[in-house]
Amino acid sequence: MTNAEIIDLTKRYLFQVYARAPVAIVRGQGCRVWDGDGCEYLDFFSSTVVTALGHSHPTVTAAIREQADKILHVSNLHYSEPGARLAERLCTHSFADRVFLCNSGAEANEAAIKLARKYGHEKGEGRFEIVTATGSFHGRTLATIVATGQEKVRIGFQPLPEGFRYAPFNDVAALEDAITDRTIAIMLEPIQGESGVIVPSLDYLRRVRELCDRHHLLLILDEIQTGVGRAGSLFFHEHAGITPDIATLAKGLGNGVPIGAMLATEPVSSAFVLGSHGSTFGGNAFASAVAFAVVGVLLQGAVLENCMAMGEYLRQGLTRLAGKHSMLKQVRGHGLLIGAELSVAAAPIVERCRETGLLINAAGEKVLRLTPPLIVSRAEVDEALAIIDEALVG
Repeated sequence: MTNAEIIDLTKRYLFQVYARAPVAIVRGQGCRVWDGDGCEYLDFFSSTVVTALGHSHPTVTAAIREQADKILHVSNLHYSEPGARLAERLCTHSFADRVFLCNSGAEANEAAIKLARKYGHEKGEGRFEIVTATGSFHGRTLATIVATGQEKVRIGFQPLPEGFRYAPFNDVAALEDAITDRTIAIMLEPIQGESGVIVPSLDYLRRVRELCDRHHLLLILDEIQTGVGRAGSLFFHEHAGITPDIATLAKGLGNGVPIGAMLATEPVSSAFVLGSHGSTFGGNAFASAVAFAVVGVLLQGAVLENCMAMGEYLRQGLTRLAGKHSMLKQVRGHGLLIGAELSVAAAPIVERCRETGLLINAAGEKVLRLTPPLIVSRAEVDEALAIIDEALVG
């Protein structure tokens, strides 16, 4: 099918809840994708920060074929090897003792919120409030839009669940002021991706951990965007030398196959007992086998090293462009989660990049977000920088 045919079919039959670019992606290989008209694009968006290992990665493809030839789905009322092996791998290489597998980042965050409340009900003197940061984004379920520190995502969905308070990001004093005698947890993104790749100091994360310890609060880290290698390690909090009580993963975990995970320490996870939570498709054999393969590739180390090296190279290149184009105000990020803040609206720049063969997106009104696959090469970074350079000229 052509772009026009796919777009027409989409507009006729799907809910119109997405602002889609006028291209229909039909194929991908590595860091490149092709649309229905055969046009080629360099993918520095990774399909919403999902394809961490790029498109059609051989190890991922092999895992898909092998598991599809065995069994796709096993009920959670029975045991399944892929889910068990994935949970073991995640726990072995993290702070966690237990994993709950689900289907998306919103589901993982929903599970984290429920676990914190259940823990507060049983072991935290009935406390239930969760403090999150303004500018945050935690998902699209009713609970996660309230957890999200952006009023715009809540418009029209009232009445909303109670029990959330907000404080400015990267401000420990304000965070402490938001704590009440009903607070059970603080929930943060280590880097705020959707609001424009807002990077706090590592000391902020350390001080938040200390704050939680002092007030006997749980620390929930939403690593949906920052985890699974995106920041050069399996979890971003490793860079700060801290551990949370609960963390969530999704996006890159399945490299395009839907899967999410909520990880927790044993004392906290024990609040969930039989019947406390569940998910029909959560941890199904197919998605778990693919995620096991993805994490396995990351643990070999070369991809994470490339992420850090290419992230630094890309930031340096963007900084050089900032010296050339006054509209490019600031470059920030960690690993290959990078934001380039502009003095003008980002959408026209995103469009010009797409028209010349580069896919990026806008995070916030004036920030270009660049999140190429972690396998990106120096030559591909140079190609992307040349396209952005041209797009900034107008």
